[in-house]
Amino acid sequence: MDPADYPDVAAVGNNEMVALFELMTAGDLKPIPTTTFVAQQVLERSDLQRALRSHIEVLDDGLLVVAEEFGEFADVRRRIDLLCVDRHGQLVVVELKRTVDGGHMELQALRYAAMVSTMTFDQLVDTYERHLRRIASEDASNARARLAEFLEEAGAEDTHIDRRVRIILVSAGFDTQITTTVLWLNELYGLDIRCVRLTPYRVDDRLLLDVQQVIPLPEAEELMVRLRRKESAARAADGPDWTPYVIRTPAGSSEPLRKRRAVLAMVCALHESGVRAAEIQSVVSASRFLSVEGVLEGDELEEVLLDAHPQISEPRRWFLDEPIHEEGTTWVLTKMWGTNTVPTLDALLELAPNDGYGYQAGVSD
Repeated sequence: MDPADYPDVAAVGNNEMVALFELMTAGDLKPIPTTTFVAQQVLERSDLQRALRSHIEVLDDGLLVVAEEFGEFADVRRRIDLLCVDRHGQLVVVELKRTVDGGHMELQALRYAAMVSTMTFDQLVDTYERHLRRIASEDASNARARLAEFLEEAGAEDTHIDRRVRIILVSAGFDTQITTTVLWLNELYGLDIRCVRLTPYRVDDRLLLDVQQVIPLPEAEELMVRLRRKESAARAADGPDWTPYVIRTPAGSSEPLRKRRAVLAMVCALHESGVRAAEIQSVVSASRFLSVEGVLEGDELEEVLLDAHPQISEPRRWFLDEPIHEEGTTWVLTKMWGTNTVPTLDALLELAPNDGYGYQAGVSD
């Protein structure tokens, strides 16, 4: 690959910063001087890493930190600075350096990504629980529930942790070797590697931090994401089925929904149109649409449902937060459908009061 094909690589590699200026009242511009983390005695682990752990949204607003200094590898001493998961069920390795060249961080991150790529949901739960206990979080005992809630749209406890691991490289700068390698891997091999540059500025007695994603450029990121999803869909054709569905009703069409949400949307729409809950139960299976006496919500509903239906082992696998009420009775739909999604939707359509109902496989952007 010729670096000349990527003119922005040289600028990033040479660490040319975008200057910041203060606009003076007289219309003049006063440059704000940059500094270095070393000069400001900012430490990599106890300062920068801790700050990013607590504010991971500055790197990506869809991440959950599940481990810090993760090193559960056989015969390997090095540790992942921050291990995260996104809402699609992809692990994200965050590698951090305070140097202006980035060192060999891309090679380290690739090794780490390969090592965690076989992690299962249960292993992720154990990792997350240990992390919460380490930081003395009161939610440590609820690690599984918190993780399942975060991954709700990816399947909750049935989430398949994707073997394709994302990487975020965070540094005060990146040399040309790193940026050239990252661009090559992203473009030709479909990897998702980001480079985020941290630039410290000293303004009087304040230390300011500029956080800029330099690869991929924000303007091109949406297109790259769409291309990766298209390629991933082709590669995963024989894998788990994550097909979203658009539900059509007389009120309009829904956004693309995961299987569980698609079935719930159809059930709710039919019930609102006048179809009785018992009729719905007759076509979706009595074990998947349960009822209890009373108009119940929240904790009370969960308590009564578990008492009335002791076969329920995992309340989180039911739409307890979206019950259906009918004449003093509360109905709750399961979230677990799997390969029964299409047959269930077809059966529900037989109950539709008119032709304004339907569904179709949708593409979620």
